[in-house]
Amino acid sequence: MTEQKGIHADAQGIKVIAFDVFGTVVDWHGGIRVEVERMLPGVDGAKFARAWRAGYAPAMQSVMARIEAGEGGFTLVDELHLHILDEVLRDFGLDERLDREARRELNAAWHRLPAWPDAVEGLTRLKAKYTICTLSNGNIGLLTEMAKRAGLPWDCILSAEVFKAYKPDPRVYLGAAGVFDVAPGELMLVAAHADDLAAARACGLRTAYVERPLENGADRPKDVSPQPDNTMHVRDLVALADQLGC
Repeated sequence: MTEQKGIHADAQGIKVIAFDVFGTVVDWHGGIRVEVERMLPGVDGAKFARAWRAGYAPAMQSVMARIEAGEGGFTLVDELHLHILDEVLRDFGLDERLDREARRELNAAWHRLPAWPDAVEGLTRLKAKYTICTLSNGNIGLLTEMAKRAGLPWDCILSAEVFKAYKPDPRVYLGAAGVFDVAPGELMLVAAHADDLAAARACGLRTAYVERPLENGADRPKDVSPQPDNTMHVRDLVALADQLGC
């Protein structure tokens, strides 16, 4: 266990800590790369994983645009992932390699993502002092199975599915505060993504940035420079527990 340090000044008044999951708590790139290479031998799993992930934001934006136009309902991320997978297989010239059953098996890889090495220890320590929950665009079934497989000790699993809107929609951040009957400033969002944190801050949440330099793969290191606007900056979730006096 890391030697405990003084409690960070920004910790005062926090009651609930919510976590982005993909990239922040679990290694989506490493997990997807391994499963792609298992089911599609000879394919560049790293490149395929990044292409699959790249379709995620546009797909969510399309769903929200349809909802706002009154042309459809909310779509679970499992369904979005499967639709994106179909497109990526076509783009890679692999449309004939996987039948529908095999595609669903590969799609379920998002349920099996491995936790970052610090995640379980860090979350366990934080859980002893705070209520901890997910705040992810991933659907509830996906997040629940992931937690069970990876040993993630959540007190509660919250998803965009609950609020029928994806982050960075304010309904997600403010809805999470409402679930626990706390003021936005009593809820901290922890994420490895600056856009997620900026949207949370705009809603009055406290924020903490976690460095995940290898989120996009070892061959695509990420800039993990400190974030602006009073966002706490930590190396990993064990360091966050140190900063919050856990």
